[in-house]
Amino acid sequence: MELAHSLLLNEEACNQLGEVQKAEFIFDWLRYLEKLLLATSRGDVKEKQKTLVEQLLSLLNSSPGPPTRKLLAKNLGILYGIGDTFSVYETIDKCNDLIRSKDDSPSYLPTKLAAVVCLGSLYKKLGRILSNTFTETVGNILKAMKSAESQGRYEIMLSLQNILKGLGAAATPCHRDIYKAARSCLTDRSMAVRCAAAKCLFELQNEASFMWSTDLDSVATLCFKSFEGSNYDVRISVSKLLGTVLAKAIISKHPGAASRQSIRRVSLEEVLELLGTGFLRGSSGFLRASGDMLKGTSSVSRDVRVGITQAYVVFISTLGGAWLEKNFAAILSHMLSLVSQLHPKVTQAQADAVCSRRCVSFILRATIGGLLGEKAQIAAAKDICQAIWKLKKVVDAVMCDGNLETRLGSTDVAASQHMLVCALQELGNLIHGLGTTAAPLLQDSSTGVLDSVISVILHPSISVQLTAAWCLHCIAVALPSYLTPLLDRCLERLTVLRSSPEAVTGFSFAVAALLGAVKHCPLGIPHGKGKIILTLAEDLLCSATQNSRLSAQRTQAGWLLIAALMTLGPAVVSHHLARVLLLWKCVFPVSPKDLETEKSRGDSFTWQVTLEGRAGALCAIKSFVSHCGDLLTEEVIQRLLPPLPCGVDLLTRLSSIIKTYGSPLKTPSVVYRQRLYELLILLPPETYEGHLCAILKELAADLTGPDIQVAASTFLLPPLCHQDDLLLLSPLLQETDHRFIEEQLLLSNGIACGSLEYDPYSIYEKDVGGDSVPKPLPPTLSVISSAIKLFGVVCAHVGEAQRLLTLEQLLDSIKHTKGARQQVVQLHVIASVSSFLKYVAGSKGSLGPEEMRRPALALVTGALESPNPLVRCAAAEAWARLAQVVDDGPFTASLAQVSFDKLKSARDVVTRTGHSLALGSLHRHLGGISSQHLNSCVGILYTLSQDSTSPDVQTWALHSLSLIIDSAGPLYYPHVEPTLSLIIMLLLNVPPTHAEVHQSLGRCLNALITTLGPELQGNSTSVSTLRTSCLLGCAVMQDNPDCLVQAQAISCLQQLHMFAPRHVNLSSLVSCLCVNLCSPYLLLRRAVLACLRQLVQREAAEVSEHAVTLAKDSREELTPDANIREVGLEGALLILLDKETDQRLCHDIKETLNHMLTSMAVDKLSFWLKLCKDVLAASADFTAVTCVDTMQEEEGDKGDDASVLTTGRDDRSRPFTSPRWATRVFAADCVCRVINQCESAHCAHFDVALAQEMKKRDSRSDFLVLHLADLIRMAFMAATDHSDQLRLSGLQTLLIVIRRFATIPEPEFPGHVILEQYQANVGAALRPAFTSETAPDVTAKACQVCSAWIASGVVSDLNDLRRVHHLLVSSLTKIQAGKEALSHLYNESASTMEILAVLKAWAEVYIIAVERHKNNKQPLKTASCPEESGRNGSDSSPGLLDLVHTDLGTLSRLWLAALQDFALLTLPSEFASQLPTEGGAFYTAETSENAKLHYNNSWALILHATALWLTSTGFVVADPDEGASNLSRPVTPTSMCQGSSSGAIAKSPEDVYSDRFHLILGISVEFLCSLRSDATMESITACLHALQALLDVPWPRSKIGSDQALGIELLNVLHRVILTRESPSIQLASLEVVRQIICAAQEHVKEKRRSAEVDDGAAEKETLPEFGEGKDTGGLVPGKSLVFATLELCVCILVRQLPELNPKLTGSPGIKATKPQMLSEDGSRLVSAALVILSELPAVCSPEGSISILPTILYLTVGVLRETAVKLPGGQLSSTAAASLQALKGILSSPMARAEKSQTAWTDLLRSALTTILDYWDPEDGTHQELDEVSLLTAITVFILSTSPEVTIIPCLQKRCIEKFKVTLEIKDAMVQIKTYQLLLSIFQYPNPAVSYPYIYSLVSSIVEKLQEIDKKNPEDTAELQIFQEGIKVLEALVTIAEEQHRSQLVACLLPILISFLLDENALGSATSIMRNLHDFALQNLMQIGPQYSSVFKSVMASSPSLKARLEAAIKGNQESVKVGTPTSKHTKHPGKNSSIQLKTSFL
Repeated sequence: MELAHSLLLNEEACNQLGEVQKAEFIFDWLRYLEKLLLATSRGDVKEKQKTLVEQLLSLLNSSPGPPTRKLLAKNLGILYGIGDTFSVYETIDKCNDLIRSKDDSPSYLPTKLAAVVCLGSLYKKLGRILSNTFTETVGNILKAMKSAESQGRYEIMLSLQNILKGLGAAATPCHRDIYKAARSCLTDRSMAVRCAAAKCLFELQNEASFMWSTDLDSVATLCFKSFEGSNYDVRISVSKLLGTVLAKAIISKHPGAASRQSIRRVSLEEVLELLGTGFLRGSSGFLRASGDMLKGTSSVSRDVRVGITQAYVVFISTLGGAWLEKNFAAILSHMLSLVSQLHPKVTQAQADAVCSRRCVSFILRATIGGLLGEKAQIAAAKDICQAIWKLKKVVDAVMCDGNLETRLGSTDVAASQHMLVCALQELGNLIHGLGTTAAPLLQDSSTGVLDSVISVILHPSISVQLTAAWCLHCIAVALPSYLTPLLDRCLERLTVLRSSPEAVTGFSFAVAALLGAVKHCPLGIPHGKGKIILTLAEDLLCSATQNSRLSAQRTQAGWLLIAALMTLGPAVVSHHLARVLLLWKCVFPVSPKDLETEKSRGDSFTWQVTLEGRAGALCAIKSFVSHCGDLLTEEVIQRLLPPLPCGVDLLTRLSSIIKTYGSPLKTPSVVYRQRLYELLILLPPETYEGHLCAILKELAADLTGPDIQVAASTFLLPPLCHQDDLLLLSPLLQETDHRFIEEQLLLSNGIACGSLEYDPYSIYEKDVGGDSVPKPLPPTLSVISSAIKLFGVVCAHVGEAQRLLTLEQLLDSIKHTKGARQQVVQLHVIASVSSFLKYVAGSKGSLGPEEMRRPALALVTGALESPNPLVRCAAAEAWARLAQVVDDGPFTASLAQVSFDKLKSARDVVTRTGHSLALGSLHRHLGGISSQHLNSCVGILYTLSQDSTSPDVQTWALHSLSLIIDSAGPLYYPHVEPTLSLIIMLLLNVPPTHAEVHQSLGRCLNALITTLGPELQGNSTSVSTLRTSCLLGCAVMQDNPDCLVQAQAISCLQQLHMFAPRHVNLSSLVSCLCVNLCSPYLLLRRAVLACLRQLVQREAAEVSEHAVTLAKDSREELTPDANIREVGLEGALLILLDKETDQRLCHDIKETLNHMLTSMAVDKLSFWLKLCKDVLAASADFTAVTCVDTMQEEEGDKGDDASVLTTGRDDRSRPFTSPRWATRVFAADCVCRVINQCESAHCAHFDVALAQEMKKRDSRSDFLVLHLADLIRMAFMAATDHSDQLRLSGLQTLLIVIRRFATIPEPEFPGHVILEQYQANVGAALRPAFTSETAPDVTAKACQVCSAWIASGVVSDLNDLRRVHHLLVSSLTKIQAGKEALSHLYNESASTMEILAVLKAWAEVYIIAVERHKNNKQPLKTASCPEESGRNGSDSSPGLLDLVHTDLGTLSRLWLAALQDFALLTLPSEFASQLPTEGGAFYTAETSENAKLHYNNSWALILHATALWLTSTGFVVADPDEGASNLSRPVTPTSMCQGSSSGAIAKSPEDVYSDRFHLILGISVEFLCSLRSDATMESITACLHALQALLDVPWPRSKIGSDQALGIELLNVLHRVILTRESPSIQLASLEVVRQIICAAQEHVKEKRRSAEVDDGAAEKETLPEFGEGKDTGGLVPGKSLVFATLELCVCILVRQLPELNPKLTGSPGIKATKPQMLSEDGSRLVSAALVILSELPAVCSPEGSISILPTILYLTVGVLRETAVKLPGGQLSSTAAASLQALKGILSSPMARAEKSQTAWTDLLRSALTTILDYWDPEDGTHQELDEVSLLTAITVFILSTSPEVTIIPCLQKRCIEKFKVTLEIKDAMVQIKTYQLLLSIFQYPNPAVSYPYIYSLVSSIVEKLQEIDKKNPEDTAELQIFQEGIKVLEALVTIAEEQHRSQLVACLLPILISFLLDENALGSATSIMRNLHDFALQNLMQIGPQYSSVFKSVMASSPSLKARLEAAIKGNQESVKVGTPTSKHTKHPGKNSSIQLKTSFL
């Protein structure tokens, strides 16, 4: 293929290739040439132009395939566009000659077609240059068209389109001719030709003004004709043409009025009348005037009506949103008039009426919903309301005026019903879409939306009543606050008007619809409503018999209410279940005998009511089973079953009842059947085992009965076919944007499409297809559907004999019928057999004995050859399932063989398609059957796929091949190459008119790419050939005109990009995606977004850049809607998200944007924030408007219309025109994501000074903190919107902003933070959330933001804080009354949520206030002294506490109540009986399940706050209001304390405190001991902090200390927390609690010892009992011992941080050589905390106990020292080493070391520990060289100073210690020396001479020597200076310690050293600062020593005059600073030496 990449075609290489390769080679060269020509310089092109033209023209003659001819033509155009144009006429002539040729053979056809395409391309590219030749060319082409076949006509139309495009206005002379030709093609038999003609005419209307003026009527009529028998593509193209032409007729400004007098403007009314006539009368030829006289009898065919519907939408969309706003009233009245019964023909049949209504709804939805912004939508809703009022008046007039002729009245009423249905449906949809932004509309009393809807509920037509109820449902879903009031209103009307049949029906519908809305409203309805509704329903059912006029309505209403009530779920239904089951039991007779008597007694009317009632009851139970599965216990099922046998019995007798009482019973009986079947499908088959045979018989009769005439395959079979196979069938089954109206074309003309009135019970069900109206099918159809499903279940459960019999019967029933009737029966039979096989396969069952196979096989084989393609699809699926169920190799092989044989012999399309799919299906279900089978399959399918006579056979065969490729996997490798070349060959040769073949080819290519997978990355020749072919195939499909083929191409490229990303050209792929971003085809848009979503996961930045580059380069705008040039791909996607309605697409768009944001937000920060801001700000103007003006005239010009098509005109500055609320919510979420992304990026994002500095350095860099104002503004805009969803998002954004930016300082005002300037905004954003009408979830969120704001500390001034504080105070007053006080609009759990949110917010504020108070180191105020607060109000932190303090009394009471509730709710289910029946303080018993969630969210902070409050009162009753009386108040349930209130009052304060203590402790332990994986960090931390706070005060400590089991329990729980949670902060908090528990235990032991001593004061000491653990044996029992539990926990922490401490791990108890290590900061903290706890343990033990734990403690402490004593610069100790030394000191100074019982043991153990430390040092084994000497020396010193002397004075140890000091003194490191001196100083000063003297003797002389050495070499830096200073300090200390007689010698030794450092005046001037410091230090010390030891001083001075002279000189120099030089004398060392020797001797 590389040879193809040259400017000229390499003919030599080309001619060597085979046929297929040659075509591939040429196509590849043409693709390459196109890119090359655009990149080559003009000169080079001209040079080779002649050869190139020749080569291209020669290709023209070699019959090129469709894609090749298209590319060839394009290249010719480009070539002439760049090079010379003189030879172009020659080329045109050649093409014309080819077209004129008389050769009609098929082989010559491609050449002719290629010539046609070339002409189109040349004229398109060169345009007016060729205007002199074009009339001849067009004439020639049009002449050729007369004899052309469909492909020719198709290509000619497209070519003419190109000619028109190129020539523009210059083509006027031929306009009429082209128009005529295109007219005939627009009604061509071939659909592709119709599409092409529509495109051609579309191009024509740009210039040909006659089309939208004089010929407008005929264009319209022509289009209507074109819709007849059309397919989806034709309807899309023709409706686009018609809509655009009509739009043009209205807006065209005619040039030169004088010259064109004849052209008149067309008015809107005329255009609408034109469309309306088509809609109502179809395409039968008519003139506008005489239209009414034509008495057509046939109804308009559905495809015409659907086409016109789409044309309406195009027409209005083209004119745009602004236009629609202005003309909305006219459009609305026209739309509604389309369905009014003034046109008797439209609504002559129910079915037709339903379809017309659906069309009108679609137009309204697509225009109002798609084009208008929220503001305009509200105005539209008002217009619709007005229309409803008008219609209502008409009906009222008729209903009141009874004396007029009733016939007239009834037609009026009937006329209004369909208009009302459409209006109500659109009103519902509008409000549903607006969500809470519709609030102003409903509050506007002048419009009266609710009144208008409710008034229509009494309309006599059932469909209007249902739609009005549905409209109420939509209002309730959109605005949950209206749900309860509406429900109350409807229930009230239902009760009052129960004697009016319309009211009973209408309001029961309304109540049912509103109940169905509850599941969409998270806040729910009050629980009590269930009881009211059930009572009302019972009442209706009981009173049904009293008045025969009302009995049917009341019966239906009663059961409908019960069925709807079931949707509220188990929580509500469980309370009413018994009553419902009782009603259910009464509705059927008890025994068959009663049924008999019943049958004989009744009449037609009673039977109607009875059947209605029983069907209703069945429906209610079905609703119960499907919505309350949790309640279906064994017991309930047993109570459900008794009526069932009777129900089945009645089913078998229905036919005889109908015979007896006549046809009025037909419909009720069908409904009854359907309800019974539906219920049985849901129940497990075991429950009706005894009746299986009877049911099966009935089902068989239903499915094959004589009275069913309609074949409704399109809705029965799709669920039974495989989803992928449905692609083979008409595109109608595929999802499109027009699915809502296209659905009706699936059903034959007689059948209505689904509509609400066919099944009122569906009004409370959620619609399957998203949020539109439920569309149940007519009962006659749905009963079949249910029967088929049930047949599958029942047939699988009956005995085998019965099963065989049934299958035989079904087979016979097909044989015995004929014609159309046979098709219907066959359809039903194959559906039921498929259903049966599907059920058996799904439940892993088997078919049964061998003889079962024959009838099953016969049934399926028959269906495989049915003329209906859907039946064939279902049969192929059943064929494979049959093989799966039989599960027998030979049988499967025989099935495959049957298909092989049929395919080889049969010639008809039906058999070939059916059996080829059967093969594919077999493979799909059973994997690769066998390789031999695979070969045969592939061979046969290859042959079939090349059968060009039948595109259908090709399509099915290729589809089947794709299934085989998919299922064979690696087995398919041998076939990959031939298959690929087959696919390419077909792609290059199949005509583009057969799009379905291309779609199948695309699926094959996709399957191949998946099979090859990652191998596509390889570099071998074979792989690269395969890869090139795949890419080539994709390229061919991308160029295909069919959108679904393009979608296939995109998904193939997506696969390729996944497996071999380097080989996919990203820029061309992205350009292809951008172009199709707004395609009118849903499946293409889905493919585009699925692909984009994958691309941006890897290369978001590249994709985004390619898109923008492409948008800037392309001349014309890529897609009219997505404005990539201005807002980038991201903005285009946001615009698309705003308009898109398909859920899956919206999800993909969001995912794509999220990926882009994640990878690019930080780099393109301003861009993303601007995007979000634009989206949020676009609606800001709407926020201010509470009531929109209904005058649209002015509105239209303000520029806030939602028209995307007219943005060019008004506001270029704002790319987003009023985005919907959902888009704004997404934008607000994006802002939060951007902030999160920045958190993990550069720290400058959150540092103003740094950001500004970096911005100065590089202006391109951008930081989040610089956009803070924008962030606040966006959060504010969102938080104050009308939409509740958006308000929640806005508050969340605000919360994140506060948390992230609260601590960032403001560089310009030190001491202030950056957020301070936004306090007003924050206050203003929060205030609206606290108004009374705000929803509780918004208020709850706002409380969270309030507390975060107050706690953040941004605002320090109390007056400023009061704004926000006041909001919290107001909500506190609101909730004080507990659960009773709050609104009754929502479920009780909603008020629980709000109350808890407020309490949690206060808790957070209180916790922060207390923390700050602590940090300010002020004693915490107790509750008893509030006056203290007045004094320090100026300081901010206590001020915050003051703010809370005023409400603390109330708060603490509410907090305790909430905690009691929480404690009750967390009890296990077995204690349910003991819970209070009325619920808790803030929840009701019925809603406890929902309430749990809210308690889980908030209990932790409340617990912490309560603990802090209890500790602040110190558990001392101070406030008389607190104490016991409190617990008898209504808010705090007394259930926790005592049953009766009198008991509660009698409690002592001690008991009250004990209760509260146990409440907090209980909740904490319960939570911590079983941490769920979803427990938040916040909860765990708060819980641990609460325990810490609790143990901060003496009283709880004494409780814990005295109850050892409690302490151990707590320790074990904390141990678990530490094991299961890795977070250091949680572990540290846990350790803090452990420390407090140990302290409590210590206090308890001390207290016991003290009291024992006081009691036994007189007795002897020996008899004192032992307190503390270990008693007198020293044994610690695991599980019973506090100390043991603590040790376990500490070891766990230490070993986790330092695994080397574990002797098991290190291999032996001995020390292995490892380097000491520095731990992380968190690790060090944890280790230090554990060591502190260890050092406290001996104090909790008895002496014996302490002996048993001491070795462990010492091992661990010394071990930590060994592992972490790292040398640090500057001689510091590592934090862990310091902690271990601290712990050592604590252990060594423990009183146990000196207690008589334990002293000897302790002494031994301590000596061992000291030895261990000394051993670490000794380097003989070469280990631990790295240990820090200072740490070890300090450890030794701690031993020397802290233990009793006998530990360290034994000679061997003492000698080693002294040795260590000597060694250390010799170390060169200055810092080590300094530390050593400091340690020695402390040892020398030790009071006990036995300890200190040996050290003094051994070490002083070397110290003195060292000091004298310093004199020789002057110190050079501060360290050396410090060494000297420390040394002198040691000597001075010795002087003080020494006995009187030796002092003088010491002083004599010290003085010369000091004097030697004095400087004279000369030297002082020039000395370094170090020397000067030394001089000052020496002088100072001399001044002190002189007076102290004056006699010695004098004698030394006297003996050494040089010293004296030096001293005097220095003093003088110091005083006068006069330069007097005195020679410095040498001074000898003798005095020093002598003195030190003397000292030693005198000590001895």
